[in-house]
Amino acid sequence: MAAAKKTKTARGRKQDRARVAGKQDYEVRYESKKTGKSATAVKRAVKKVGNVRKSVEKRLTRKK
Repeated sequence: MAAAKKTKTARGRKQDRARVAGKQDYEVRYESKKTGKSATAVKRAVKKVGNVRKSVEKRLTRKK
């Protein structure tokens, strides 16, 4: 019996891009480089506003 082949749909990838995984170093580094903030600031933003990428970026780019 052959194993079922799993395919990734475009929907799954799009939903994955809309989130920031605060525990994944490569995602934290990407956001850090993109916004010019530290990795610690990115992790704090994820903890404060959740893992929706738009919210995290808005939080990191706001002026104080």
